[in-house]
Amino acid sequence: MLAILDKIDSIMYYPILIIVLGFAGIYFTIRTHFIQGKHLADSFRMVAEKPDDQKGVSSFQALMVSTASRVGTGNIVGVSTAICFGGPGAVFWMWLLAIIGSASAFIESTLAQIYKQKDKNTGETFGGPAYYIENALHSRFFAVLFVIFLIATYAVGFNLLCSYNLQTSFETYQFYDPKTTPLLIGAILAVLGVSASWTAESALSV
Repeated sequence: MLAILDKIDSIMYYPILIIVLGFAGIYFTIRTHFIQGKHLADSFRMVAEKPDDQKGVSSFQALMVSTASRVGTGNIVGVSTAICFGGPGAVFWMWLLAIIGSASAFIESTLAQIYKQKDKNTGETFGGPAYYIENALHSRFFAVLFVIFLIATYAVGFNLLCSYNLQTSFETYQFYDPKTTPLLIGAILAVLGVSASWTAESALSV
């Protein structure tokens, strides 16, 4: 089973994912007339703006929250792994793809704003890829499929990735046993996760 998943992951990550993201970034860069550089000065100016309401969130604070929600262990481990295997040249290609890919991120965020909806009872707004897939592409099937995969990713995939990265960091120690140590670390993380969930739920109920 592990060999099958590894084979699927290898195909999906490269060449499919890299090629799709690369061509999508180039396409959106051309269609937006190189939005990454055209409004770079405006982006710095907007980040430095102060909120009108002192109780509100500043542009810089919103940027930091957005960055924190995007950057995770995959970014950190992925970058370090790429440098270890590819050397300094890997940094150049990561910078290049980051510049190209920022056009895709801009389009994604713009579509989320255009097709966001407002709750009639609370007045709060909500939206995201599933909403603009359904409304812009007129495809409820792919919107539902996206949501299913997204739930599976957050419920299983990200947790597996974080726990895997954590347990592999112990491989350099002498006490590490490939048969028992990963199971022990996984059990500890599961207990800590359940405890944290209960603590958060108790705090919210107070």
